[in-house]
Amino acid sequence: MSAIVTDQFRINNAGNFLGDVNNTANSYYVFVGLSNPSVVNNPNAFGRNESDAQWNDQSTRKSPVDSINYLNHVRDTMIFGKKITPDNIRRVVRKINWVKDTTYDMYRHDYSPSNKAPNGQTARLYDSNFYVINKDFNVYICIDNGSSGINTTGNASLNEPTLTGLEPFRATGATDDGYLWKYLFTVPPSDIIKFDATEFIPLPNNWETSTDSNIANVRDNGNSDISNNQIKKIFVEDGGTGYKNAGDDGFEVKIVGDGTGGRAVVEVGTDTKISDVQVSVGGKGYTYGILDLTDIQPTSPNAKLIPIIPPSKGHGSDIYKELGADRVLIYARFDDSTKDFPIDTKFAQIGIVKNPTSIGSTEIYNQTQYSSVKSLYLNTFPSSSDVKIGDIIEQDVKTVGTGSTIGKVRGYVTSFDIISEDSTNKIAVLKYYQDRSLYFNSTTGDQQDTTGISSISGANGQIYDFSDQGAITGTDGTSTYTIGINTSFSGITTNPTGTKVIDLGVEFKDGIAQSEINNQSGDIIYLDNRQLITRDSRQKEDIKVILEF
Repeated sequence: MSAIVTDQFRINNAGNFLGDVNNTANSYYVFVGLSNPSVVNNPNAFGRNESDAQWNDQSTRKSPVDSINYLNHVRDTMIFGKKITPDNIRRVVRKINWVKDTTYDMYRHDYSPSNKAPNGQTARLYDSNFYVINKDFNVYICIDNGSSGINTTGNASLNEPTLTGLEPFRATGATDDGYLWKYLFTVPPSDIIKFDATEFIPLPNNWETSTDSNIANVRDNGNSDISNNQIKKIFVEDGGTGYKNAGDDGFEVKIVGDGTGGRAVVEVGTDTKISDVQVSVGGKGYTYGILDLTDIQPTSPNAKLIPIIPPSKGHGSDIYKELGADRVLIYARFDDSTKDFPIDTKFAQIGIVKNPTSIGSTEIYNQTQYSSVKSLYLNTFPSSSDVKIGDIIEQDVKTVGTGSTIGKVRGYVTSFDIISEDSTNKIAVLKYYQDRSLYFNSTTGDQQDTTGISSISGANGQIYDFSDQGAITGTDGTSTYTIGINTSFSGITTNPTGTKVIDLGVEFKDGIAQSEINNQSGDIIYLDNRQLITRDSRQKEDIKVILEF
């Protein structure tokens, strides 16, 4: 038994997702992660198992895996996230630029495998180039491209559409190219900055309910229940022969079907063939239409005239259905305005997580951003040149009283920020995450037994937290250094020199700050392995995620 998932299902899913994001009961975040170094010596470990060159090459970079285990590992390596707000999400459609001398397809409701769009030979309307965006970021539907049963592909477009009226119009130029355009909307400057992409056009949010006068006017004009002008185009597939000539003014006929009120003016040439049909009244409620040619038809009528049925109630009534909006674009900017987003880190993964919970709670986290790494407030540390992103820091875990070693704390350095280095105020903040692969078999990268897992002298497979009990050492594999926690510090701000309050981004207690979220909470709904990005104070990262349903 054959079955299909319809375009409408995909369009609905895109709308439902956007509605879910905008629901105040939910919290969606764009996050970045995976700053640990390439681990080519451990091909089974989580992370960038390839060399940096292999990872940065899309053809050799491994794709993420949709498995519970893999995603749990991703949660370990999250660094920070930013909340998705209604201002930072839009439905989008393919960008089709108006280019002179290009032949565009006209909007038709009946493209199919047996009736393909003539220029792109596409079986779906939404795969055809039936709309354009001009140099002023105005978006137009092509109502007519000059095509007919004789000229099946239509004409090359010579005149750029620029008008923004409510009714279809012909763009003016030295030559009439036969195109009829219908204006839909203009992409505002704020959306151009955030959402404009090489391949996509952002659509306005809340088209159905927007009170913006420009949107409301186009929407209401396209609503045939209000304006009674649903049908805009009659396609002359076959002009037939033997029809009565009605003179220069043509002959007005009814459009019959399941709608009401539609009328069209039929023009018959001297050869008795129907040469053109113009809609005089668009009517309403049509899903099909037939022209009543009773008063002018020959003995054996054979013309084929096809009323083109717009989506919904008319062109502009519902642009999401009209343009096939089955994609959503999400925008996030990470800059140096908050310590939640350290400028000296790296990341190689981008994802979206839904409804993570606050640390130590089951409540959904709802702040504008989060830090998902742990932090140490230091009063003993080496020079910044000695600490590198991806270094492993370690500390022995000892029992209280006997002092015997029972395990080891391990973590990857994700950020190292020296706040003050003078002799009296020696302060730095080190951020890290505890990737579970640090506790696995170092050869196989999994749970295979080995000395170092079962032995108390090794990691012992158990994840512990750093404390003020014992030295903390760091290494890049060749050299080592020692760091020390300032356990007397608590709070979210510091002022070491007495001249400037520094926001640390996270709340410290006794020199240690936890992740702001429960990393293993929430649903990861999108994940992308990307070329390794090294952050810098002189740059901002604009992340645009496009989800196609």
